[in-house]
Amino acid sequence: MKKLLAGLVAAVLPLAATAAYPDRPIKLVVPWAAGGDTDNIFRPFSPGLQKALGQTVVIANVGGASGTRGAKEGKDSPADGYTLYAVHDYIHSTYWAGVADVKYTDFEPVCMISSTPSVLTASPKTPWKSMQDLLGDAKKRPGQITVGATLASTSHFFPALVEKATGAKFKYVSYEGLAPRMNAILGGHIDLTDSNLTQKGKVEAGQLKFLAIATEKRHPEMPGVPTLKELGINVVFDVNRGLMVPKGTPADVVAKLGSACAAAAKEPEFAKAMRLQGTDVRYMDRATYAKWLAEADDLNRTIAKDLGLLKR
Repeated sequence: MKKLLAGLVAAVLPLAATAAYPDRPIKLVVPWAAGGDTDNIFRPFSPGLQKALGQTVVIANVGGASGTRGAKEGKDSPADGYTLYAVHDYIHSTYWAGVADVKYTDFEPVCMISSTPSVLTASPKTPWKSMQDLLGDAKKRPGQITVGATLASTSHFFPALVEKATGAKFKYVSYEGLAPRMNAILGGHIDLTDSNLTQKGKVEAGQLKFLAIATEKRHPEMPGVPTLKELGINVVFDVNRGLMVPKGTPADVVAKLGSACAAAAKEPEFAKAMRLQGTDVRYMDRATYAKWLAEADDLNRTIAKDLGLLKR
């Protein structure tokens, strides 16, 4: 009888522990510096996540190595649901370009939450008034126009796609994330970078120039900015962000996180914050996101190969 009771207790204890999840604060690893795009998306998302989970969510900014330092911390954390990983498309590009050994299949997907269209952005110190001016100058001075980018990440792939589509040749200068890139371009230390509609105010103040946006149609937030496609440059590019957990996290914990993510994505305050970030709320549940991730990984491998950056 004692053995039977002991066996029942042993079987019930893990279920009770899981049922109590979460019973302590949860860490959300953001693999970029505070004040950057990814940070500015997940900070307004976390209050809704906290509300749905009934537990504190603490953001930990773990930058470095094109976002891969944070990815490694997320991967190596216990698979217990108490470490979340804020991911974007760089997880694919850095892997295929050989910058990182961490890949998206090292994690369990939870949900996608947002999509941010890329905008080719110029320093006000440059002479160009249009995308055509930039391309004309690039042809006269191949390899001399400087582009700030996080190497092998989305901010590198985007202008590299523009290079491939137009025949232009740029010179890349490496920065870790958007915040330092923006400081560099505002200071006139680089000519171009990939940014987004969060910089609208600086454009209107004459501190930056939007040359073209990588959407299918002009964006309602900046209708005066032409799309690359309408200029004859067949490049559409955005940065998509979501939540993941370490591989092996219990399925019921992932399901609970998924339900919380769905609730947080519907919060009006999150939608309002995303509009200020020039970002669209783009929610996908676990199954849809998993399928999307596989397709995005194949696409990034193809892009890396086409750009001559494939290392695997």
